[in-house]
Amino acid sequence: MSRPKNQNYKGHGLSKGKEREQRAPIRFKTTQLNTLMDVLRHRPGWVEVKDEGEWDFYWCDLSWLRENSDHTYMDEHVRISHFRNHYELTRKNYMVKNLKRFRKQLEREAGKLEAAKCDFFPKTFELPSEYHLFVEEFRKNPGITWIMKPVARSQGKGIFLFRRLKDIMDWRKDTRNSDDQKDDITVENYVAQRYIENPYLIGGRKFDLRVYVLVMSYIPLRAWLYRDGFARFSNTRFTLNSIDDQYVHLTNVAVQKTSPDYHPKKGSKWMLQRFRQYLASKHGPQAVETLFRDMDNIFIKSLQSVQKVIISDKHCFELYGYDILIDQDLKPWLLEVNASPSLTASSQEDYELKTCLLEDTLHVVDMEARLTGREKRVGGFDLMWNDGPVSREDGPPDLSGMGNFVTNTHLGCVNDRKKQLRQLFCSLQVQKKASS
Repeated sequence: MSRPKNQNYKGHGLSKGKEREQRAPIRFKTTQLNTLMDVLRHRPGWVEVKDEGEWDFYWCDLSWLRENSDHTYMDEHVRISHFRNHYELTRKNYMVKNLKRFRKQLEREAGKLEAAKCDFFPKTFELPSEYHLFVEEFRKNPGITWIMKPVARSQGKGIFLFRRLKDIMDWRKDTRNSDDQKDDITVENYVAQRYIENPYLIGGRKFDLRVYVLVMSYIPLRAWLYRDGFARFSNTRFTLNSIDDQYVHLTNVAVQKTSPDYHPKKGSKWMLQRFRQYLASKHGPQAVETLFRDMDNIFIKSLQSVQKVIISDKHCFELYGYDILIDQDLKPWLLEVNASPSLTASSQEDYELKTCLLEDTLHVVDMEARLTGREKRVGGFDLMWNDGPVSREDGPPDLSGMGNFVTNTHLGCVNDRKKQLRQLFCSLQVQKKASS
């Protein structure tokens, strides 16, 4: 993963010809054969390496990370697509553990009002370790719905809803039987989470939001929020009368595409711009601003909750997929954070979104070393935290010193990324010529 010293690695701008010829190609590697591969193969100046060839950029999978990250030497310029202990935020049980710890820390240091800003995840217990605590809580609120989720699986696998303690006892009996077997199978941990029984519905159907957050560093925390995302709908009208119907309650595309009502061309998604416009027409722009500001709080607080435990390696970045549920009171709830959000497209619109998302991710990662480091926007990404909150260019000035400004986020707003990129790189070219 080293580069010959006589080659000029740091190119600038979007210029062609001699400058590109002088710059060594960026060698990339990935195992994903989806939208990501399309983007990487079409990126100017990037070349694919396979097998054991040396690479500069590796969009690795989590299994490679587990096996190799601790003993792989990486040169200064090399980048990989995950932080080594990403699971502190992306495993459901660790995420909740870190959020609970962070909430207690905020209460000690800043008081209950500040700690209340972390109340965006449902009451959650890890099983089997917190089984007795869960039973105690369960008996306080008989009749409500709970949801069981395996801590390390995705795409809706292993999830079920329940209202009777007997259902958990049956599950616990199964785990004990597995534990008694003389083999290497480890009992799978679950979280039991209070189910949001009053989700916001559109057309009578439940949905959640997929939002993308790019973290370039944890120390200091430097995080970007992508303007585009989507709402994922169930194909079946919502009801609490049938808690066994996964098509009613689970919005994962992997689940919904097996539904008899699934339309392969239309899919079951709305782009976030459409969703934001819909809410504004129903509830007014101020309610929508409040909702999206509350989501900004979720992104920042969740990242801060793991800031001191994530290994902040300068070679690493992470594109997270946040899953957010909105309830009838327009309160957002954090369901989970994904370390490997799906990059496979379910429709043409989905393909275009993910292609642009990945192109802009590579712009921010900046293997070509074109950026100055002072940018607040790159394509569809807006810098929302840079060792502190980032204020919006068009927001009111913060004269109080108390952070009363509009955060530099534009989730669900117009994404004129092509125009912005042209202006950005033209400006960088001018700066480069002026300094040379």
